[in-house]
Amino acid sequence: MIELIVADRCTNCGACVEVCPTNVLDPAPAGPPLLARVDDCQTCFMCELYCTADAIYVAPDCDRRVTVTSAEVVASGHLGQYRQHSGWDEWGDRFPNNQWLMEVVFRRAGEAALAKETAR
Repeated sequence: MIELIVADRCTNCGACVEVCPTNVLDPAPAGPPLLARVDDCQTCFMCELYCTADAIYVAPDCDRRVTVTSAEVVASGHLGQYRQHSGWDEWGDRFPNNQWLMEVVFRRAGEAALAKETAR
């Protein structure tokens, strides 16, 4: 779930607002976008992928909020890590984007669920 936008890294480009499929973010008159509807976050990481300033932290837990501070997230090295490991933008030549492999994982999960349901 989206947890925070590090204000001093944010360039106010608005890309995160535009790409969010559930409209979690609202543009602000000044400063970084507002986390307006955090409970609607699907933890899809799109905002984090499109943030070229690496100012957004999305926690992998999609069921509950995780309390973190900007200082903790900056110190952890998590900012921009998802973009990097996804081979996004400037990382494309050093890290392959293997997100398409998730199709196999989802298909196997669906087949396992169907087999479990059928066995009942």
